Amino acid sequence: MKEQLYTIPLNDAVTANDECPFCYIERNVEQELLDFTLGSGSSYMESDIREMTDQAGFCRAHFKKMFDYGNTLGNGWILKTHFMRVNQEMKEQFEGFSPRKSSLMGKFRKNTDSPHPIAGWIRAREQSCYICRRFEETYARYLDTFFVMYQRDPGFADRIRNSKGFCLHHFGDLCVMAEEKLTDKEKAAFYPMMFTLMEENMQRVADDVAWLVEKFDYRNKDADWKNSRDAIQRGMQKLKGSYPADPPYRMNK
Repeated sequence: MKEQLYTIPLNDAVTANDECPFCYIERNVEQELLDFTLGSGSSYMESDIREMTDQAGFCRAHFKKMFDYGNTLGNGWILKTHFMRVNQEMKEQFEGFSPRKSSLMGKFRKNTDSPHPIAGWIRAREQSCYICRRFEETYARYLDTFFVMYQRDPGFADRIRNSKGFCLHHFGDLCVMAEEKLTDKEKAAFYPMMFTLMEENMQRVADDVAWLVEKFDYRNKDADWKNSRDAIQRGMQKLKGSYPADPPYRMNK
């Protein structure tokens, strides 16, 4: 399959010798989105972008990354108008609220069936994030591209087979998409190959972590570290995704 612009990032991720190509892509895309949101291009000064960030807001994790990124003025502008939106919504929620009537049974019944309306509004706000939403849209396209390349490019399938596999988080997404994208015949080849790949590489990382622990035994103090020096961060990545050892991504001033 001839390389296209949309296939280059995925090919780069697969050949990067990373524990998970989609973690590699996720980090790059998230950094690009931080640059877009707060970088020198000043997207935060454009009314249409601020309308979207005001409406969607940001999750806790991305607020922290935005703070670490820097750009006090950019964060200030985003927060200024976002607070205006949230405060208006909060006022409307308060004005429309009326407490439930208490009852004896209600004191013993958990409020899971009908959550508190104010709490429901807050939870919905907490789950809404401009950067998460933009990433999910981009990530969906990369998942689709993965299966296009797998079906059309035998060399891509070989590169996957010889890679370090995936983290469990992204592997789960691949399994879901495989059911939608592959024929029964393709699934019959895809799953055994991927299961073998995952088993071998999960065990490889588990062995690296185990040897790291053994290195703290005084009897092994002069033994070779083998591939265990960075086993902690790779082990965490393999189980949950992301890069625990990464420093904060900062604005390029």
